[in-house]
Amino acid sequence: MSGTVGIVFVSHSSQLAAGVVALAGQMAPSVPLLAAGGTDDDGIGTSFGKVMAAVGEADQGAGVVVVSDLGSALLTAETVLDLLPDDERARVRVVDGPFVEGGVAAAVAAETGADLEGVAAAVEGARAAWGGAEPAVPAASEAAQTATGAAAPGEPAAPQRGEGGYTREVLVRNPQGLHARPAAEFVKLANTFPVKVTVNGKDAKSLLGVMSLGLIAGATASIASPDGGGEAAVDALVELVEGGFGEV
Repeated sequence: MSGTVGIVFVSHSSQLAAGVVALAGQMAPSVPLLAAGGTDDDGIGTSFGKVMAAVGEADQGAGVVVVSDLGSALLTAETVLDLLPDDERARVRVVDGPFVEGGVAAAVAAETGADLEGVAAAVEGARAAWGGAEPAVPAASEAAQTATGAAAPGEPAAPQRGEGGYTREVLVRNPQGLHARPAAEFVKLANTFPVKVTVNGKDAKSLLGVMSLGLIAGATASIASPDGGGEAAVDALVELVEGGFGEV
C-alpha cells in the first residue's frame, strides 16, 4: 500500500464529527479526514451510507482507520467493514478508542507517515497516554534554573552526556505552552528521527503523551535520547522549543 492512511470519524452528531475533523486537520493537513456523523438527514444517530461513502473516499491507497464515538456508531462501522469486498476490508481498521484524543493522535501519526497498523495503534494507545505524567511546574526563578542546570531565559540549554545518553533541558517560552498545535509540531519533528527520544520521560513521538505533560509557559522540558546517535534529534527538538513555535 502507498500514500497516506485516511481516517473516518463516525459520530452520532454531524457537528461533532465535523468538529473533530476540523481539529485534527489543523495538525494533519495532508491526511484524508472524513466526517461521517449523524443520520442521513443529519439527525442524531448514525448512517450506514455515510460511513460506507466516507471509507471509500478516505482510502487513497494506504488504507483507512475508522474511529467512532459511542457503541452503536462502532456497530455501524463494523457492519460496513463486514460488507466490504475482501480486498477493501483488508485496508480498513475499525478501532475502539477515545473519539477525540484517539482520532487526533491517529491523524498526527498518519501525518508523520505511519502505516495502517501504526495509525490504528495510535488510537488504541490514547487510553494510556495520560497516565503517569508528572505535573509541569513553572521554573521559580532564574537562579533556580541555573542551579538545576536548566536554561535561563535567553540562554542556551546545557547538554548532559553520560552512559544514559544525551539530555538537554529547555524552557517552554511560547505563551500557551505545548498546546495542541505546537505539540503536534514537536511530535512530527521527533518522528523524523530514527532514534528513541523522550520529553520529561514521555515518548516524544506520542502526541497525547506530550500533551499529557501539561508543559505550560515557563515549564522546563527535559529532552533526552538513550541512543548513541540521538544528539541531533535532541538538539533539533530543543531548538524548536527555544524558538517558541512561532508564537513569541
